[in-house]
Amino acid sequence: MLRLPFRVLLLTLVACSPKPPASKDSPPATPDLPLAQATAEAVLPPPDPREVALSRAVVHLLEQEHLLRKQIDDDVSRLAFKTYIDRLDGGKMFLLRTDYDALAGYADQIDDQLRSGRLELAHDGAKIFSTRVAVVEKLVASILASPLDHTNEEWVELDPKKLELPATEQELRDRWRQRLELEVLERVAQMEARLAPPPKGEKPDDEDKTALPLAQIPTTPQARDAKARADLAKSYSGRFARLKTPGPLDAAADLINAVASTLDPHTNYLPPAEKANFDIHMSGALEGIGAVLRERDHYIEIIELVPGGASWRQGSLSPGDLILAVAAEGKESIDVVDMRIDEVVKMIRGPKNTVVRLRVQKPAGNEEDVAITRDVVVVEETYARGAILSRPNQPAYGYIHLPSFYGGKASQRSAASDVRRLLGELKQRKVGGVIIDIRSNGGGILNDAVEMTGDLIDQGPVVQIQDSRGRRENHSDKTKGIVFDGRVIVMVDRFSASASEIVAAALQDYKRAVIVGTGPTHGKGTVQSLADLDVATGGAVELGVLKLTIQQFFRVSGSSTQREGVMPDILLPDPAGHVDSGERELDHAIAWSKVDPAPHDKWPAAWNTSVLVQKSAARVLKHPVLAKIATTTQLLRARRNDTKVPLAQPAWDTRRKELRAQLEAVSPDLKTSPARFTVKTIDDPNATVTAPRPGGKPDDRVAKWGENLAHDPWIDESLNILGDMAK
Repeated sequence: MLRLPFRVLLLTLVACSPKPPASKDSPPATPDLPLAQATAEAVLPPPDPREVALSRAVVHLLEQEHLLRKQIDDDVSRLAFKTYIDRLDGGKMFLLRTDYDALAGYADQIDDQLRSGRLELAHDGAKIFSTRVAVVEKLVASILASPLDHTNEEWVELDPKKLELPATEQELRDRWRQRLELEVLERVAQMEARLAPPPKGEKPDDEDKTALPLAQIPTTPQARDAKARADLAKSYSGRFARLKTPGPLDAAADLINAVASTLDPHTNYLPPAEKANFDIHMSGALEGIGAVLRERDHYIEIIELVPGGASWRQGSLSPGDLILAVAAEGKESIDVVDMRIDEVVKMIRGPKNTVVRLRVQKPAGNEEDVAITRDVVVVEETYARGAILSRPNQPAYGYIHLPSFYGGKASQRSAASDVRRLLGELKQRKVGGVIIDIRSNGGGILNDAVEMTGDLIDQGPVVQIQDSRGRRENHSDKTKGIVFDGRVIVMVDRFSASASEIVAAALQDYKRAVIVGTGPTHGKGTVQSLADLDVATGGAVELGVLKLTIQQFFRVSGSSTQREGVMPDILLPDPAGHVDSGERELDHAIAWSKVDPAPHDKWPAAWNTSVLVQKSAARVLKHPVLAKIATTTQLLRARRNDTKVPLAQPAWDTRRKELRAQLEAVSPDLKTSPARFTVKTIDDPNATVTAPRPGGKPDDRVAKWGENLAHDPWIDESLNILGDMAK
């Protein structure tokens, strides 16, 4: 066993749910080709040294440092094999049953392959998948070359869990043809919706920059059908080109992550490109040109410029530009057509004050060369924001929105310090109470969660943490004093996780705050660390990191939030109530458990929670928006299993209109509902100040953020609850 000096390098609570399986499909499928045969008598080449170092290091970490300390054996291999196939073709649109059977011989050998570093399943699976992509590429092109029959009385199943892998070429072709017929119907319907005049009194919606311009929409049904097929053919051609050029460690990553996921949903391998994106998420900053990119057909498209960033200031790039080539300073230009987006991003990013040159195609068709000096790009949406919320004849209240628990060595800012500053400012303004909104906050830095809780209590334990050897420690607030001593509401939802749950649970156990939410939080009660795998090669080769579950945390009451989450004191209607989400829904989630409580003093709360619940429930029944949310959720939940769609155009169109009418009848329109309070944002001295872009408008993201707040019915009811807490 290779024993490497891997220890916890960064103690962190990471995002609420694991990255979904990297299924390499969205649609396709593949015909009946024989598996590329590796004959037993063939001389095998030596394994890739990177994969040897990577796989052995991962096995060591999983067995010795993971919370469960579980042996990677044949049983784990068999579980991992099922996950691996899902990662390879989760939509069941590429592989045939014969492909599965050919790979199934490896099902109990994955542990042996990881120990030896010879990842045969990973490479054979990648070869089969690549072969299938090439076949499907031709299949798709041939199907879309001619008009499709939209009169057939047949149905397409959209839930891959209800499908088996196709057994024959013909079954695969039918599955793929049906999926294409559905996509053509949907694209044509979108075009016709754009052509239809808006309802009386409404203006055309021209804000969607991704919508097809009216001038490009054909005037006849036949021409619209032809355009839909041509656009689909182009889109899938680009997708297939990228699928045929995987990254150097992608095959190994798929297999390693299949194994890691058998231990728990939050242990996973991050190759170098994904590690870079993780760092950006945690710090809120990167060095680059400040442009948001996406894959579009064969190209990489610019869809947004970060206000204040290098591209914004330079003024030559615009949303809709297609990047054709990239040249680093002093190097030749490299064609990036059909290149994977992570590779293009890696080429564009670089140190501050260096120059990168892009050749772009403008929407009008002309090409331009653009030179941009890289700079630090600050993603302001990552950071905490504050506001004063007020109503006529009522006290003003404070509001803090915290999207994540950011920080770390790479960041000049931290969630705890930013929230502390906002709490201090709100106290100076003598607000009647504060709402801390951590809805959809998936977590982040553990220490920031402890610090933030400590600013609202005097002293005491915040969270208990226990490792695989049963060793337990308390993370406590040891600093006397409170930054804000007024009434506090913490808003949560089913997507609040990890560090968010530490804060909500501690403040609930101390009776320091009233937790208001739409249901139990995510239920991620485990701690992850990042182990730098480059140590395995002495830094000579970039391998990335392994995000590893090493501990479980417990509330000061002794109960774990694992699987169960934090149940709000006051429940409000859940707009995502039709979605099955949370730790309890994830495969191989670690079990709930309990430890002894940690002694702590309760806050002398002046409110009666039972009375708050009764008053809130009575208001919600009469609330014009919240009352409708519950009805909408019931309708969507009832439709969840309705996954078979008719392909005959009249039946498809009727079904679509009926479903839309049902939703419109019960769904509230948040955009048209009146503002229920006024919002005055608190200026952030740390924020990037953005002047108007050359020839453009100033950054108005903060104004839009405040406008959206004023229409939020959940914040509206939270303000009512804050008022009740004073009575």
